[in-house]
Amino acid sequence: MTIENLHNRSKILQNIRDFFNSRGYLEIETPILSPSLIPEPHLDIFKTAHTHPFKNSREAYLIPSPEVWLKRFLSENPINVYEISKCFRNSEQSGKQHNPEFTMIEYYSMGFNHKDTMDITIELLDDINNKLSFSKLPKKHREMEMDEAFKLYAGFSLEQNYHINNLKDKAKDLGIYTDMSDDWETTFNRIFIDIVEPNLPKDVNLFLTDFPSDIKTLAKNIDGTQWAERWELYINGIECGNCYTEEANPEKVTNYFKESSNVEHHVDMNYPLLFKKFPKCSGGAIGIDRLIMGILGIDEIQGVILFPYRDNI
Repeated sequence: MTIENLHNRSKILQNIRDFFNSRGYLEIETPILSPSLIPEPHLDIFKTAHTHPFKNSREAYLIPSPEVWLKRFLSENPINVYEISKCFRNSEQSGKQHNPEFTMIEYYSMGFNHKDTMDITIELLDDINNKLSFSKLPKKHREMEMDEAFKLYAGFSLEQNYHINNLKDKAKDLGIYTDMSDDWETTFNRIFIDIVEPNLPKDVNLFLTDFPSDIKTLAKNIDGTQWAERWELYINGIECGNCYTEEANPEKVTNYFKESSNVEHHVDMNYPLLFKKFPKCSGGAIGIDRLIMGILGIDEIQGVILFPYRDNI
């Protein structure tokens, strides 16, 4: 990372803080160490232990995002907040787009749904382009539903082929291997990652919306459909943001925890009780390092962070 890029990174972070501060968001700071985490089976976690001089040691975890703490805060304090935090994800290669330790901004807006959060995220990207002369972000934004992406790049409607058998047939037609044991989400990911994602447009800031609800998250479902109120942001073809309309129904959150609790870290099964008084809101998250890659026109994450982790050093 050059000194020039280091200066520019500092300016970008200040710009992001100014943007949210000027709109009345409160910046808060939560721990990066937690005794329990939200169950997310697709993520691998960094584990450690708190060694006590007089009591038993206690397992602890480096957070994959500040969500676990921010939602605790919001259940007692329903206000607009953001946090810029270090986050950690294991079992990922250290490649052009990955570093096991990275920086994330997560922001929650009261009374918002995912489309409202898309609007304020577009405002943020425009603000960066307007105030930072060195920004290389695309000037245009585009919204695309997941079903439209499948029609354009995989050649079929996901909605009309939603059943797993149909989806596996379509994968076979595309030359993609599927196993008999593959569930719906695995089959979907094989097509999306191999065929759809590489062909997403790179000349716009793309908001890919209405993800399938069979991909289990804490996003609210769109009533009467198989879609969730969720989007992901792609910049230069790289996924760097995620957003939900937050599911606030405690029964549905409890069911998610039960269905997703087969993970290798401790899950606090009392956590869903927070949602008995959780506000209507939407949460967005952006990987700061990948965003800076887009702003500076750099195609490797090592060019925007100091002391990147490298395998086999």
